[in-house]
Amino acid sequence: MRVYLAVAVAFGLIGCAHQTEMTSQAISKSADTNTAVEQKALTPDAALEILKAGQARFLAGESRVQDYPKQVSVTGAGQYPFATILSCIDSRTAPEVLFDLALGDAFAPRIAGNIVNEDILGSMEFASKLAGSKVIVVLGHTHCGAVKGACDDAQLGNLTGLLGKIRPAVDATASVNGADRSSKNGVFVDAAAHTNVMQTVENIRQKSPVLKEMEQNGEIKIVGAMYDIETGKVEFL
Repeated sequence: MRVYLAVAVAFGLIGCAHQTEMTSQAISKSADTNTAVEQKALTPDAALEILKAGQARFLAGESRVQDYPKQVSVTGAGQYPFATILSCIDSRTAPEVLFDLALGDAFAPRIAGNIVNEDILGSMEFASKLAGSKVIVVLGHTHCGAVKGACDDAQLGNLTGLLGKIRPAVDATASVNGADRSSKNGVFVDAAAHTNVMQTVENIRQKSPVLKEMEQNGEIKIVGAMYDIETGKVEFL
């Protein structure tokens, strides 16, 4: 059923109004990892809908039971992820959990502040161009410690350089909830985190001609999202 759904979506046989619901129904009873046939048949839009359906299950407390030993056995011969999710190292934002994914369903690079550098861009190029991933999600989150550090111009070893990559997003964010632009203003911090996600999305396009061309050709989709650590909800931007 899951393979049939993926093929149907790829050829436009499923109406947009029912796509998310049917995707959820098709995979909610099985936590089997993604297969080569399913990965090839998926469109970027369909891959995004699978993530949204998994997030809905997570929010509803209906996450699937994961048979990890079985998934290890299945993926031992190869991996066919349909998504690449760049997220922060924050311990509360594990993307495999938030989107109810099986082993082998997604590449999940993580770095404080969900920024990109040459190594992460190279990893994304591998994931999309060589390994077949169909969607790249830049996942930021509320109350981000890295964004707070950038707001306060924190100095600490190698962290200083990392926070410097977030600082442009802080500077580009308009003041909200008063004039305070420090980590003490939670509303401003979250606004800056939102800006940081969108700047990271644009940085991917600008700094990776490979990924930009793939997106222009409709082979992949690059999107931003914000996770609310208090509600568990992911908002796609």
